[in-house]
Amino acid sequence: MKFAEFHVGQVLEAGPVQVTEEEVLSFARAWDPQWFHTDPAAAEEGPFQGLIASGWHTCAIAMRLIADNVLAGSESFASPGLKYVKWPKPVRPGDVLRLEAEVLAVRASRSGKALGILDWRWMLFNQHGLMVLDLEATSLFKLPS
Repeated sequence: MKFAEFHVGQVLEAGPVQVTEEEVLSFARAWDPQWFHTDPAAAEEGPFQGLIASGWHTCAIAMRLIADNVLAGSESFASPGLKYVKWPKPVRPGDVLRLEAEVLAVRASRSGKALGILDWRWMLFNQHGLMVLDLEATSLFKLPS
């Protein structure tokens, strides 16, 4: 989507995507090697009663859905960061996730540069309708001069 296509209150949807056990294990082994992400047998006895995906893996899934379904072909070039990130429920192997992104603010930079600023809330839900990710991001777009 182009920056001009975003408007406050808009809700964009993407997915579904199914999370496999191999993806959970592979991501965790590479980037978040805690036992409840990497050892299915130990995780069964842990506080989550089973293997769960890293929260950072959950964020990566959301980023992929946004990049492929919303930002592809746009003028987006960077993000200065997130206001918050929360993982209200864990993601488990076999979960089917869908994304909703709500546009909170759309504005031009006051710096005089040809820069568009988008504030939006990304929410991932599993197949039971439970929220597994809630974050608020800012994205920057290069606009024509």
